[in-house]
Amino acid sequence: MRILICDDDPLIIEQLYSYIQFYFEQCHIKCPEIVSFTCGEDLLADNGEKDLVFLDIEMPGVNGIYVGNELKKQNKNILIFVVTAYTEYLDDAMRFHVFRYLSKPINLKRFFRNMKDALVSFNAISAKIPIETKQMTYMVPTSQIIAVEAQGRKVIVHTTSQDLISVRNMNYLADQLPNNCFFRTHRSFIVNFKHITDFDHTTVHLTNRQLIAYLTRRKYSDFKNAYFLYLESTR
Repeated sequence: MRILICDDDPLIIEQLYSYIQFYFEQCHIKCPEIVSFTCGEDLLADNGEKDLVFLDIEMPGVNGIYVGNELKKQNKNILIFVVTAYTEYLDDAMRFHVFRYLSKPINLKRFFRNMKDALVSFNAISAKIPIETKQMTYMVPTSQIIAVEAQGRKVIVHTTSQDLISVRNMNYLADQLPNNCFFRTHRSFIVNFKHITDFDHTTVHLTNRQLIAYLTRRKYSDFKNAYFLYLESTR
């Protein structure tokens, strides 16, 4: 994991740096690399991994709205915290799916709550699970798994790049997949919330309606609540 801070105020950079270090100390986790920038141009020019970004809106040169949009184009899974005293930018920030909005001055307790949520999301995005086939074992990022489908005795793992025939059964795979991102909609389907296009009371459409999963009627309410909770966590 690599964390970036972009703010033209050195005091805010110092505060965020100390809050991040303090958070990982309290969690007894080694603190990841933290890199800071005072302008958006330098942040965009950085060639390193960008996993979690604390981004100011009002800066000299390009503003944070532009920077946020560019970062999302480079990596749609990047987690962006908008840090600003200007709430009028909130609507614009939401357009590039900002993860959280932190107002200045930054409240430590709120910061800790949001960091916890960010790490959960990051781990879900970056996690990999082994998919064992008869030929070999593939290490597949969970974010790239669209759905798991049982067709008779065959279990198919649909991913963004290919379909894999797993030697494991549905129950095993259901236990391996993170339950905050995946839901077993039917005895024959496990779906990834990330790839859902739309749904009704009996079906779930995924990847721009290219794949259809069955949804058991008695699971509809639980599914809808879990999906909306997932959407809320990604805003």
